[in-house]
Amino acid sequence: MPNVPHYSDDYLAELVHRYADMMMRIAFTYLKNSADAQDICQEVFTKIVKRQPAFKQAEHEKAWIIRVTINACKDALRSPWKKLFTPIGDKDYPIQNEENKQVVACVLELPKKYRIVLYLYYFESYSTAEIAGLLRRNESTVRTQLKRARELLKTSLAGGLANE
Repeated sequence: MPNVPHYSDDYLAELVHRYADMMMRIAFTYLKNSADAQDICQEVFTKIVKRQPAFKQAEHEKAWIIRVTINACKDALRSPWKKLFTPIGDKDYPIQNEENKQVVACVLELPKKYRIVLYLYYFESYSTAEIAGLLRRNESTVRTQLKRARELLKTSLAGGLANE
């Protein structure tokens, strides 16, 4: 058997504590559904337990978890089940501030290529170069997507405020 580290229960609990919220947000960004996002998180943690990858540093660990979460979301979106059944998206977000709820709703209406770039840039504080690496895209593509996402979001929010 290859030299694979054995993760302790404490270490696994620490991983859940450290990354579960981030994984849920990424999965929700892709799937727009809490139940499906929870399934993805469970799937990713199952992969971690089975594979027990060795990480040289915390940033590599985080990047690996983000990449696996994104891939699991893409697999879920390609599944025949998803193509046959359209899930009901969550419309009641667990956010107290009404203005923030409106922003989240507008972000979730953006195409997924823009949603994930916005999330990684603003919530996880990744640079456009780091996002390009995580998403396996050209850095200029990421910058363009970020710019377009901001423009779409601005238009969407301005339209929503003008309609009130």
